[in-house]
Amino acid sequence: MSARIERITFPGSQGDELAARLDLPAGPPIAFALFAHCFTCGKDVKAASRIATALTDSGFGVLRFDFTGLGNSDGEFANTNFTSNTDDVLAAAEYLRNEHQAPQLLIGHSLGGAAVLAIAGAIEEVRAVATIGAPAAPEHVTGVFSDAVDEITATGEANVQLAGRTFTIRQQFLDDLRNHVVADRVAESRKAHLILHSPVDNTVGIENAGDIFDAARHPKSFVSLDGADHLLTDPIDAAFAASMIAGFAKRYVDDQSGALAAPAASAPVVVAETAQGPFLNHVVVGQHRLLADEPASLGGFDAGPAPYDFLGAALGACTSMTLRMYADRKKLPLDRVTVEVSHGKVHADDCAECADNDNVFAEIATGRATMIDRFERVITIEGDDLTAEDKQKLLAIADKCPVHRTLESASAIATRLAD
Repeated sequence: MSARIERITFPGSQGDELAARLDLPAGPPIAFALFAHCFTCGKDVKAASRIATALTDSGFGVLRFDFTGLGNSDGEFANTNFTSNTDDVLAAAEYLRNEHQAPQLLIGHSLGGAAVLAIAGAIEEVRAVATIGAPAAPEHVTGVFSDAVDEITATGEANVQLAGRTFTIRQQFLDDLRNHVVADRVAESRKAHLILHSPVDNTVGIENAGDIFDAARHPKSFVSLDGADHLLTDPIDAAFAASMIAGFAKRYVDDQSGALAAPAASAPVVVAETAQGPFLNHVVVGQHRLLADEPASLGGFDAGPAPYDFLGAALGACTSMTLRMYADRKKLPLDRVTVEVSHGKVHADDCAECADNDNVFAEIATGRATMIDRFERVITIEGDDLTAEDKQKLLAIADKCPVHRTLESASAIATRLAD
């Protein structure tokens, strides 16, 4: 399903406007998820983007935001701490509750994982929590600026270099970290937990996952992100984590989309409404499940091809397959066929091709047709060893495609009510 994106702001825990991005599926969401990013990262870090995309593809709405003083959010990072971060997560949840639905899924990466574990119990609607490379104790984060801890203790603050950027860290940040024991919050929680962690994570060791897992009650699951680095910079690792989270979350959330299940394959093609919006329909073709919809400009969600898009796809697919069968039978050196199809209605008087179609020409001659459906097909034929004659033969064969013939011939449609 194609996604919709909303860029929004909401007031954070310290009164500053926080920049956020809400990724929505094409139709009504199954549920909403809230993503908390890693220490000094931002909402647009690649791992967060890939996970949000996978979740929207699975029907979730996903809110991710920049903590106070980071990314595009207002405020001063030096005045923040772990408590303010958790309060920012609560503010994001409240925004979702007021504007859409409260989140049922919390996802946290690294220190963001510790944050969602710490406050999951405070959001009644949350049913599941997923963490990626999360520390069992927030104080673990001091390891990334350990060389500056003495200076912070002595002078009250220090400028530290993290990921090529300079951040001011103050004593209150360290003091606040020491006051939080995430494992205790996890042990009290009755949410479902999914802990994802790499055994070769050099930033937050795998033993942290063990501590979180041991503290959590059932239901709980662990997924090893074998070979992944802490930030999931390899797209394959991020995609795997995203697929695990999406599958896990669907088991526990309460589906709020209002969608009806796809019907059984009781005929070669079955189409049934989803009950989502005016046009969104399930399309069942044997073992295949598709969606049909209209574009947003016509009141749909643009969650799937429109009816005429399916018709154009049938013509394009049939054309490509017909050319391939002919080329293989004639042993032509055809490498690849690409077919572009467009559809429109034109005035009969402007239809240059109509004279070649006896059925359409008869309709025009008797005055019964003033507008004609016109499909335009642009065929790209690849093959360095194809001659000009070969290409002309293939072009002629395109008109022999069965769907082409069906569209140009008169068809009978028998309709009756089901018993």
